Amino acid sequence: MPLNSYPTTTTKELLVDKIETSKGKIYIDVGFWGGLVPDNAYNASKLEDLLEAGALGLKSFMCPSGINDFPATTAQDIQASLPVLAKYGRPILVHQEVIDPPAEPAHLVLGEPTSNARSYSRYLASRPLSWERVAVKQLMEVAKDTKIGGPAYGAHIHVVHLSDPEDSLSLIKEAKADGSSVTVETCAHYLAFAAEDIPEGATQYKCAPPLREAQYRELLWKALMGGDIDMITTDHSPSTIDLKLLEEGDFLKAWGGISGIQFALPATWTHGSARGMTIEQMSKWWSTGPAKMANLPRKGSLEFGKDADIVVWDPEASFVIDSHYPIYFKNKVSAYMGHKYSGKVITTFSRGRQVFEEGHHSPKACGSPIYPV
Repeated sequence: MPLNSYPTTTTKELLVDKIETSKGKIYIDVGFWGGLVPDNAYNASKLEDLLEAGALGLKSFMCPSGINDFPATTAQDIQASLPVLAKYGRPILVHQEVIDPPAEPAHLVLGEPTSNARSYSRYLASRPLSWERVAVKQLMEVAKDTKIGGPAYGAHIHVVHLSDPEDSLSLIKEAKADGSSVTVETCAHYLAFAAEDIPEGATQYKCAPPLREAQYRELLWKALMGGDIDMITTDHSPSTIDLKLLEEGDFLKAWGGISGIQFALPATWTHGSARGMTIEQMSKWWSTGPAKMANLPRKGSLEFGKDADIVVWDPEASFVIDSHYPIYFKNKVSAYMGHKYSGKVITTFSRGRQVFEEGHHSPKACGSPIYPV
């Protein structure tokens, strides 16, 4: 992603620097996204340079990102970038929340005092469904430009981490049916957790959009099974442990983001298989769909001529992610800790090279940057 690392990759020079810095340090193949911000949204040459330098596409936020040098874009900013994306046939990934209308005042939330920032329900009310719905409505209007014959035909809009399976998803379905080039994802944590179950002060569960009530989780699963949601992603958003304010437990001040890349497969399998999901469906949502959206023809499926990116796993093996369980990402705090899952990864191959086996990683960083085709 273009942010949550310094500097943010919003120019050709910064993207090239990030790609060059990664060489010899990555263990699997990694693609890089450019950032869309108000400063470059209306500068076609800047965006062209960014895409020419190897960005798979662009990423933007319709609300403050939490990073000072990655400000929010409006629907109009996004619309301005689409002709350049159309020229290159690349997508834009959009965080769909707009801070309008304002959230319910804190003192109206379930009768709780305004000082109770440790209450998850207070945080949930601070980012209401209306934020997501207003943003998606604006975005789907812009998406009309991507239709055949439109001024941005060839561009593609991808709605990230959907948490609203009702009005927002209905707008996306209508846009697809009308011929707009749109896809939508949800995330493993929206499919695994529910707001009612989050303990007071458990800021490891904070993300944006927030984890919502169980009824929305079940509707997300229904939409996946019905083909209305195209894929699942991690939205892996790590932070140093201190930024999570685990002792203070302040949901309003803590870093918003869930680290889940290591546990996405077992979490999806555990919750999905209980609802009738097949391995073939999981592969489509986790591999085939994302590869197609990002224009990666060598990735996403086991076929002759494609990269041999293979996970060998045991769907029956169960485990609890407790304090003794090996966690491989740097900052070891995650909403998945403390839960029991099935589906243990045994070994992993990247382009036919074994990069992981039973707790041991490859001694050599043999991954490569992924460039758009």
